[in-house]
Amino acid sequence: MQKFIFEIRSRGFFLLVLAFLIIAGLVYAEVTEEFDRSSILHFQSAAGNAPLDLLMWVLTEIGGIIPIMIFCFVMFVWRKTRRMGLIMLLAILIGTVVAGYLKDYAVERPRPDLEYLGSELPIEIESDTTLIGGTGSFPSGHVTRASALAFVLGYALSDRFPRGWVLLWIFPGCMALSRIYLLQHYPMDVIGGILFGIIIASILANKLKLSEYLNSSKI
Repeated sequence: MQKFIFEIRSRGFFLLVLAFLIIAGLVYAEVTEEFDRSSILHFQSAAGNAPLDLLMWVLTEIGGIIPIMIFCFVMFVWRKTRRMGLIMLLAILIGTVVAGYLKDYAVERPRPDLEYLGSELPIEIESDTTLIGGTGSFPSGHVTRASALAFVLGYALSDRFPRGWVLLWIFPGCMALSRIYLLQHYPMDVIGGILFGIIIASILANKLKLSEYLNSSKI
């Protein structure tokens, strides 16, 4: 993983940014609208299994900015993971704010206007908004945060666990699924969130020299 995407001047990083821009352009031009609508209708009809509905709600709540910020802050306070914690904190804050800007002032895609037909949830689901906005749909803020978190942790653990770090990507995958299942986002929104989260984390990890820090520490 350490040679893939991480270097912001690499071909991998360029392709990642290009993929995000292409998807954002397709969404803005409404090229993916039919696919997204038909896909999310399947999720609307699939709701109604009480345990699964609750699981999806729990996952989406974990992806809120406060729970993830608490986790990152704990990482920042612990001396051995302070640099990682700082990068994750910045990635979460910047990713959330910029994603909110893209939602409302760039792509301007409305969220799915569908009625949730599943079981009653403990707390009503609210849109992921910031001070500058975020009521739009592309990219998903929850998935952006989950993806940035998984990227930094996965990078840090990839030497010690050459294959195990892949398991960290279960988190953004489940987060993406929960956002679609609860009718908060379209499929392309969460794909964009995954790419955008990696981009933000990659830039910050590079600028704050995470690689050198990990090589000189015993994390």
